[in-house]
Amino acid sequence: MKRLGRVPPGGGHRVLGDGARRDLGVGYDYLHVAIDDASRVAYVAVRPNELAASTVSFFEEAIDFFTDQGVRVERVMTDNAWTYTHSTSLATLLAKLGIAHLRTRPRRPQTNGKAERFIGTLQREWAYSRPFRSNDERLQSLPGWVDAYNRRRPHAGSLARLRCPPSSTRSR
Repeated sequence: MKRLGRVPPGGGHRVLGDGARRDLGVGYDYLHVAIDDASRVAYVAVRPNELAASTVSFFEEAIDFFTDQGVRVERVMTDNAWTYTHSTSLATLLAKLGIAHLRTRPRRPQTNGKAERFIGTLQREWAYSRPFRSNDERLQSLPGWVDAYNRRRPHAGSLARLRCPPSSTRSR
């Protein structure tokens, strides 16, 4: 999951200059991210927070997305954030589906390297790649970017990318 500051109406400091960067209280978007270990196909969904209900709904959608791609989800690896380690509803969902929940080693982001690398690419090539005049404008460009990442951007897992539907992001 990556917390991104929302773009204020009219644009942020990238549009209006550094003087415009003040605490505007516009809040955050929470980008929940899942990466298939073998194919590197990504699923991204925007949620209003990182609470258990948002996390569980994300996992339900991500599992459905990967199942539709012919991927059998056997294990998920998360960091040790509270929402992953203390959510009984997430534990119940994973147990019901027979999915093992693995956790990264504390203070070792390298353990979850594929997701960390994807989040860095997402920030560099989408979120901060150009000035956006509004948060809606930025969020509307996300599905196209994820589609390009999954279908056209070269990386090691090329076979499963070809089966991704054009819209692999959802927003709530």
